[in-house]
Amino acid sequence: MELFWYIIIASVLIVFFILDGYDFGAGIIHLFFAKEEKDKEVITKSAGLFWDSNEVWLVAAGGMLFMAFPTFYASVFSGFYLPLIIVLWLIVFRAIGLEFRGQFTYQMWKDIWDKSFGISSFLLALFFGIALGNIARGVNLGGVENGTSIYEAHYFFLPLWNSSFSPLSENPGVIDWFTIIIGVIAVITLAMHGANWIILKTNASINQQLKTVIFKLNSILLILTIFSLVVWEIVNPNSLDNFVKKPYLIVFPIIYLTGLFGLFFVKKFKREITSFIFSSMLIFGGISSSLASMFPAILPSTNPINPSLTIYNTATSTYGLSVASYWGIVGIILIIIYLIIQKRLRKGKIDNMDYGH
Repeated sequence: MELFWYIIIASVLIVFFILDGYDFGAGIIHLFFAKEEKDKEVITKSAGLFWDSNEVWLVAAGGMLFMAFPTFYASVFSGFYLPLIIVLWLIVFRAIGLEFRGQFTYQMWKDIWDKSFGISSFLLALFFGIALGNIARGVNLGGVENGTSIYEAHYFFLPLWNSSFSPLSENPGVIDWFTIIIGVIAVITLAMHGANWIILKTNASINQQLKTVIFKLNSILLILTIFSLVVWEIVNPNSLDNFVKKPYLIVFPIIYLTGLFGLFFVKKFKREITSFIFSSMLIFGGISSSLASMFPAILPSTNPINPSLTIYNTATSTYGLSVASYWGIVGIILIIIYLIIQKRLRKGKIDNMDYGH
């Protein structure tokens, strides 16, 4: 049952980052590339018409995590309290940026909420990437100092950063040079995904320019991917052991690489959906590869005293997992029905759909 719920929650999170990821990406594109009012309006619309339904998947993942792995939930929401509050405020300002922009026609009013939408989207992508970097790097479970735990074995505390800014220190911060690298990778990936979404759903005047942007960002991503694998081996020398012991897990990096190399042909695709599929594969492959490399751990310990948190030592009782499965399956079915209805109602180009007026 633990493995079942692990797969379900991981899948829900991946769906969230694919769906709401294009909203984050659209905000990044809006911030840096949309110059004309008509483009700003249509890009805002491409995110605004979908963001609320997409975030249902994040709420569902949080609820399932609390239900299935309560110890992990308690540990993470305690140790990452400050960055989680920052993420919460960024989600709020991104949403009100989208919803408030069209309430008045004053340019200054629009500019304020455009910046709220764009900057919040950029920082959300960065912080979610940093969060993945923290999970991959691990944390000092138990707050071990001089060989002694100062907290319970499954608790930890991280400052936003420390003076060394190093992932190799005894008490690393949330932000260090390794997590920043993963954060930048997340920003670039979601920016490309958002650009593909804008091309797919709108007739914005910058669509052709965005194909060039995707190609350039993808080249940077390729370099950063190779670099991140090298530094990950420095931070965690056993990071790739799972792929040697369980060769079938290599399918996840293959999906990532397929998405990565596929996007180099973005200018040649005749169907707009093709490049969006490749960027979705990029997100799916990247997250699933990271999770597969750690399995069964879901929060590695950076000290030898307290064990890593795994799907087995953080799960609720077998009875609780089995009872939860009934309601969880019902909930997932309802979310999928909601998603299908929403996408069907807003299929095709959204340029002429009403939003924010």
